[in-house]
Amino acid sequence: MPKSIQIFDTTLRDGTQGEKVSFSAEDKFRIAKRLDEFGIDYIEGGWPGSNPKDMAFFERAKSHYFQHAKIVAFGSTCRSGNRPEEDPNLRALIQAETPAVSLFGKTWLLHVTDALKISPEKNLKIIAGSIKYLKQHSKEIIYDAEHFFDGYKDNPEYAVKTLLAAQEAGADVLVLCDTNGGTLTHEITTIVKEVKQAVQAPLGIHSHNDSELAVANALAAVEAGAVHVQGTINGYGERCGNANLCSIIPNLQLKMGYSCIPEENMAGLSTLSKFVSELGNLIPDNKQPYVGKSAFAHKGGIHVSAVIKNEQTYEHIKPEQVGNSRRVLVSDLSGKSNVTYKSEELGFEFDKSSEQSSEIVQELKKLENEGYQFEAAEASFELLVKQFTNSAPDFFKLEGFRVIMERNGSGESRSEATIKVRVNDQIELSAAEGNGPVHALDAALRRALCEFYPEISSMQLQDYKVRVLNEKDGTGAKVRVLIDSAKDGSSWGTVGVSENIIDASWKALSEGIIYFLMNQNSKPKKKAELAETGQT
Repeated sequence: MPKSIQIFDTTLRDGTQGEKVSFSAEDKFRIAKRLDEFGIDYIEGGWPGSNPKDMAFFERAKSHYFQHAKIVAFGSTCRSGNRPEEDPNLRALIQAETPAVSLFGKTWLLHVTDALKISPEKNLKIIAGSIKYLKQHSKEIIYDAEHFFDGYKDNPEYAVKTLLAAQEAGADVLVLCDTNGGTLTHEITTIVKEVKQAVQAPLGIHSHNDSELAVANALAAVEAGAVHVQGTINGYGERCGNANLCSIIPNLQLKMGYSCIPEENMAGLSTLSKFVSELGNLIPDNKQPYVGKSAFAHKGGIHVSAVIKNEQTYEHIKPEQVGNSRRVLVSDLSGKSNVTYKSEELGFEFDKSSEQSSEIVQELKKLENEGYQFEAAEASFELLVKQFTNSAPDFFKLEGFRVIMERNGSGESRSEATIKVRVNDQIELSAAEGNGPVHALDAALRRALCEFYPEISSMQLQDYKVRVLNEKDGTGAKVRVLIDSAKDGSSWGTVGVSENIIDASWKALSEGIIYFLMNQNSKPKKKAELAETGQT
């Protein structure tokens, strides 16, 4: 039986401190659900009380049942001069109503004396008192010893005292943090081994990538005795980032013999990586190990010839193990397996030996070459496959639309959209105003279709993201629009790509509505029927 390692994800907290990384409260909730499905043990949601976004996330999380993961609230020990029961930070941690709390305290004497300006003994009392208070409220305590390795190298005796204070107060895990990311791997190994001899509580590791050693340091800590590993998806985080769980998890499980997640979930790693980057509106790193687009790409000559004969010649694992795929750049030999995997992941059967399979693969490659990404647009991908299997729904047909935007000399702007759609043999013409052209187009489309599908009024546009795909073309660049729609807690993503942002938005908007109607098994109603029931 392989030894289990606890995986603690801090993408939603430490990851968001990275440059250009930003998630809405809804983004965070969607990511948390995916992390839970993937098999992550702990999901750190943010710092309650620090900002409205994190507060909204914890409120949303309270009403959702997470099958595997424990949601974690993050915060600091109480302030000097505050009693724990009166400290606003500790009170916010309790009010978040999470089963576990990640609490950080000072380890390095430099921070104790120069930053907090308190005595070393006072710092130990703050650590112990904060943890005891939270344990009284039945919280699992994951104690983050901030700047531990710098503190240990400066004064090992005091650094260990802070851990012992946390341990004696009831901390469930003691996490050794390389907060500045400057510790070398051989130092990690030595220090973790020494600390393991001095404490009884389980040890964890939290490493940063400032020396490009975060993953290596996490693995070294595990080999030295740590049983709890913290990191982020794609290594997002402050400065140079955090330890990348997309590398740590497969290294631990596939190569080192530890158990981190359910074995059957490992093939979802690449999709998880792209899902998080899409919701963060961040360009995926093609060169990222294991999950990057180039991780199993081969080009020309000896490499291509060898890998076709035996993949082990130039691949350290089978790419399918992490949900990735081999790419032969001179003649792409893969494709059908990708479509099959994505189809099965979305919950519908697809026979890769069917006559439509080659057509689907070629269309998918064509669209992805044009800039489409389907990892966070599952609804668009499902509709694409249904088009090729002659099962695509036909709820309405666009006859045309026009969008107008006006701005006067005083800076006031106005947007209006007019749209004509055909439902069965009936034509509906509708117009609407909006805050902007996309809002006006969405309102006009809904107004037209609600005449036939009144249930559309129950779905909402939840999020709207635009990414420029070829920045060198400036304002004439192609853009990708990703739209999230939702109803009653269920959400789905659609995508559109075009040089015209309105056209790209139309594709994503219309597919979002089509997908909703398809899953509602909707049938168009005639206006006379709606009038009789009072729905018009």
